[in-house]
Amino acid sequence: MGPGPGGSPVVNGIGLKGPAIAERPGLPPPGLAPLQTPRPPATGLASAGCLVPGTPSSLMASLREPTPWPSGAEQHCCHAGDPGGHQSGAGSCSPGAGLPALITALAYCYLRDRLSKEDALLEAARINSVSEVNRLLEEGADVNARHKLGWTALMVAAISRNSSVVKALLTANADPNLGDDFSSVYEIAKEKGLHSLEVLVTREDEFNNRLNIRANFKGCTALHYAVLADDYLTVKLLLDAGANPLQKNEMGHTPLDYAREGEIMNLLKASEAKFQEEQRRREVEERRRFPLEQRLKEHIIGQENAIATVGGAIRRKENGWYDEEHPLVFLFLGSSGIGKTELAKQTAKYIHKDIKKGFIRLDMSEFQERHEVAKFIGSPPGYVGHEEGGQLTKKLRQCPNAVVLFDEVDKAHPDVLTIMLQLFDEGRLTDGKGKTIDCKDAIFIMTSNVASEEIAQHALQLRQEAMEMSKKRIAENLEDVQMADKITISKQFKEKVIRPILKAHFRRDEFLGRINEIVYFLPFCHSELIQLVNKELNFWAKKAKARHNITLLWDREVMDVLADGYNLHYGARSIKHEVERRVVNQLAAAYEQDLLPRGCTLRIIVEDFDKQLLKTTKESSSSTEKSKGPTLRLEIVEKDSKARKLEIQAPLNPENITYFL
Repeated sequence: MGPGPGGSPVVNGIGLKGPAIAERPGLPPPGLAPLQTPRPPATGLASAGCLVPGTPSSLMASLREPTPWPSGAEQHCCHAGDPGGHQSGAGSCSPGAGLPALITALAYCYLRDRLSKEDALLEAARINSVSEVNRLLEEGADVNARHKLGWTALMVAAISRNSSVVKALLTANADPNLGDDFSSVYEIAKEKGLHSLEVLVTREDEFNNRLNIRANFKGCTALHYAVLADDYLTVKLLLDAGANPLQKNEMGHTPLDYAREGEIMNLLKASEAKFQEEQRRREVEERRRFPLEQRLKEHIIGQENAIATVGGAIRRKENGWYDEEHPLVFLFLGSSGIGKTELAKQTAKYIHKDIKKGFIRLDMSEFQERHEVAKFIGSPPGYVGHEEGGQLTKKLRQCPNAVVLFDEVDKAHPDVLTIMLQLFDEGRLTDGKGKTIDCKDAIFIMTSNVASEEIAQHALQLRQEAMEMSKKRIAENLEDVQMADKITISKQFKEKVIRPILKAHFRRDEFLGRINEIVYFLPFCHSELIQLVNKELNFWAKKAKARHNITLLWDREVMDVLADGYNLHYGARSIKHEVERRVVNQLAAAYEQDLLPRGCTLRIIVEDFDKQLLKTTKESSSSTEKSKGPTLRLEIVEKDSKARKLEIQAPLNPENITYFL
């Protein structure tokens, strides 16, 4: 017995012949303390916490009678065999063990049909009954079903060294990469509203009774448990079935962190190298077939130049053509609601495969004062909140290669920008505790509305010039018009107009010099506005179908009218608000007035539609002229394809309400 993590005593685990895992030098202290003092394994239904009706307590006590496991790698006896009591494995049972085993088998047969298939599968996996496992799977039991406390049958079989059951479950397509939802006795008791003693007894009787009750098992896979049980055959079966040897539990440890020196460690090391190579090959092939730019365009409308710039930089990084001593740094410039934050989110989603901690967003408007630097990197020793750490440093420590978004960086205090200088240049950051975080592999994205007005006006001017040139060429097909929408900001404009504005605001060249790419987001052209309107209408059509079983239809003219509500300063948000104001308000009023039968089909139509109104200049877009413009109405499409307009009563105008005193 020796000291385990946190000083708690641990002993050698199942089949472990050498020192305990936590005692080996050179390994990080596992979040999973290997094993605690052995407790005699319970058998049959007594271990499952089930009581046979009419069974006296003395008989149940005999079912829990200590029966030592035989020596050797195979730790089975008639208690751990099939319900018939056939012996499997080396060694022999202790004297007097036949009667408890017989009672256990009878009790199991008695309650087997009363248990759900999934509960019975978990119990069959624990007692190593291959025939029962196969029968339950044939009857339709879910092979990946979880125990109410979080583990699966494959995990039970792995920790119990039941390799034959593991093989049967894997043949039935059990997922070897599912993580355990069981964290610790006390956490689960708090989460489930149970008594900790009840959780402890259930965990020991229905999973394993030789694991440290204070350890955290969250995220442990069947491979983690097989390594803990030191079962080479089960480890090999899991790896051959596609188990990920690089998968980490919640404590950040892979199965290799719990392996002892010997065959299992060698097998895991070889598997890790093979898995990494295979994973790299699959990712390269996936990127070749489905480039980043194509993925981003599925979620972001327009901004082709911005997407191409970001995609090119990410491609260099993914394929090894980048400076590994410095992180990638972007500055996104443009008006509000134009896709800057969304592009950062989608980039993180592409790189980290939906991992939440892979995307760190900090609203820099929260760091406008000098003393708020402590929130960024953490308070120094002796100050309040020192132990909590900083908002950035704490998250970067968890994921050093995260995509970090500094939203509205122009609002941050200059002292915060000074800290970011070190972060962008050397890819490292020292927190308030004096610990250095290496984040050279991270991607930093800053967004700013600085110079947004100049960028928007310049883009509109370029678009107008391109449109006039296309008219001179008498462009009649749609492709020529769309080509006129694709404009690029000149280098001269960037140097003569944008850079002086940035320098005047940030007041330091060294900060701007550490930015790899300044990405410009341009106002939407008409074809992109149509896509935005269509996307917003589709969103509400899905809501109408899901919530009220109403089918919503519209024509191209409706999209043209709604696109006319675009505001240069608010970007896509202005389209969202226009759809809500002119369409969703009518839907809500009609629903409130009980004008919409469930399951009906609605069509949005345009009244007083004049295509010339959509081509008015900025001066003709005043509120007075808009009031004379086309209006949107709702009509119900009858079964005979006839349409009936809805007479929706307008809500009361506050000016027309009479107040009585």
